Amino acid sequence: MENSKISRINELARLAKERELTAEELAERDALRKEYIAEWRRGAEQVLDNTYVIGPDGVKRKLEKKRKEEGADGKAE
Repeated sequence: MENSKISRINELARLAKERELTAEELAERDALRKEYIAEWRRGAEQVLDNTYVIGPDGVKRKLEKKRKEEGADGKAE
């Protein structure tokens, strides 16, 4: 994410502490936050995709993706 966008997120956070944000500012903040979180998740996923664990038996294995479990209502949690 560009530094200018991160600076804008921080600027909007400071403004929110001082006064109530306008509807346009709230929409901009939400869009920037979503973009930031999506980029962070992609980066974290790339790191985990290249992570290996050495078990007690000395065998090196790739980390597996965690499967979502179904709750009592049948929906994935």
